[in-house]
Amino acid sequence: MKSELIVDVQPQEIAIALTEDDRLQEVAREKRDQDNFAVGNIYYGRVKKVMPALNAVFVDVGYEKEAFLHYLDLGSQYRTLQSYVTKAVSDRRRVPVITKTQRQPEVGKEGQIADVLKVGAPILVQVSKEPINTKGPRLTAEISIAGRNIVLIPFADGVMVSQKIKREAERQRLKQLMLSIKPAGFGIIVRTVAEDKRAAELDNELRLLLERWEQTVKTLQQREPVSLVNEEMGRTLGIIRDVLSPDFTSIQINDRAIYDEVRSYLELIAPESAKIVKLYQGEQPIFDHFDITRQMKTGLGRTVGFKHGGYLIIDKTEALFSIDVNSGSKKIYEDQEENAFQFNMLAADELVHQLRLRDIGGIIIVDFIDMDDKGHQQELYDYVRKLMERDRAKHNVLPLSKFGLMQITRQRVRPAVEVQVEETCPTCMGKGKIQSSILFTDQIEEQIAHEYEEHGRGLKLHLHPYIYAYVTRGLWSSIARRWRRQYGIKVVENQSLGMLETRFVAEK
Repeated sequence: MKSELIVDVQPQEIAIALTEDDRLQEVAREKRDQDNFAVGNIYYGRVKKVMPALNAVFVDVGYEKEAFLHYLDLGSQYRTLQSYVTKAVSDRRRVPVITKTQRQPEVGKEGQIADVLKVGAPILVQVSKEPINTKGPRLTAEISIAGRNIVLIPFADGVMVSQKIKREAERQRLKQLMLSIKPAGFGIIVRTVAEDKRAAELDNELRLLLERWEQTVKTLQQREPVSLVNEEMGRTLGIIRDVLSPDFTSIQINDRAIYDEVRSYLELIAPESAKIVKLYQGEQPIFDHFDITRQMKTGLGRTVGFKHGGYLIIDKTEALFSIDVNSGSKKIYEDQEENAFQFNMLAADELVHQLRLRDIGGIIIVDFIDMDDKGHQQELYDYVRKLMERDRAKHNVLPLSKFGLMQITRQRVRPAVEVQVEETCPTCMGKGKIQSSILFTDQIEEQIAHEYEEHGRGLKLHLHPYIYAYVTRGLWSSIARRWRRQYGIKVVENQSLGMLETRFVAEK
């Protein structure tokens, strides 16, 4: 499988697209003109409200909405961390040594937040979920510094190895290695990508993470509540850190500064991959050149098609996402049960692709086409679970209910991706909306394929002069010429048609 990362740098934002075998899989956007309260950012905040009924507090971290911190997100070592923070801000001349900080009583899982935090108290917190809709960020007081292969956790103990590393010998090797090199007072989580990594590589990354922690404390000593003390690396570097694999063939970037930043970062974490970073300097917009724009317009609307004329309708409500599966007007099999099963299996592929593409999180209800066969229901459920195994977000899939509904819960840490795919209608001059014009020729080709299937070669396609001019431009590489070769159809200019109207006529 070939993976590529396409980075479109604009003055106001950076857009990142991840493709696998040229198919768009993920889209992320990062604002450049303001603090975006990204997951991983560390803030020195101040408690604004204590809510005993919720067993939580609201914390001012500088966002327009106060951030939310639940009692269970304090972490067992919260009192020790707070003691360390107090010592750090009271003596700004030196960074306190963690091992010289006296361990305080642990925060138990059963307890009241009002017994731990008071209004006005300064607190060191980290964003665990970005602001979504009307809600502010969600916080944790269990501070961690994430790298590509390992995660450093101050005031924790021991080493935990990712459950996705299955070989017991490798798990023991990684655990013993990290226990031998980690400093006292820190815990380590070994990530899946660390499998088979050399000791020197892991040791170098550990040193970098320790430096980042020390720099965080130094910044804390220079700031007053409310302020940012450690900014998580940009979304571009974060995605590279999390998804980079031997399958990556290129990282295309259209900005020199970001190109240099990414290349320098890769030289640190994966020197052998630095050569795949390329500076895009073409005249065409980078997303257009790599077919990202068209795939976004096709895949991010309310209605999304899949093979054989089926389609999904995706609706968002305040509480959940609902996805309706439709087979359209075509049939794969004459038998209704088999037809429903085959369309549901095709829909499952597109469903899982959409969850990842849009980064849909929370509760997702999928209304599949009704099936009576219990074996088909189980096979569909198993297939969806198998497809979801490649999803990096935490998730849970429940079997089909007796009404043909499947419930999926998926970790939500960022707002779902939304792209405006409709455009102002050129015929009614703004009274209505149409699908993106970039997809119009795709829609025409679908009609041509259907007419070809019904009537064979020998048709004429009448188009508005503007559309005719577009599909016939380019002598040897025009769209109309390709249609002529593939379907035997001739394109004709017709001034009586509306701009988005088509008409098929049999050749005489």
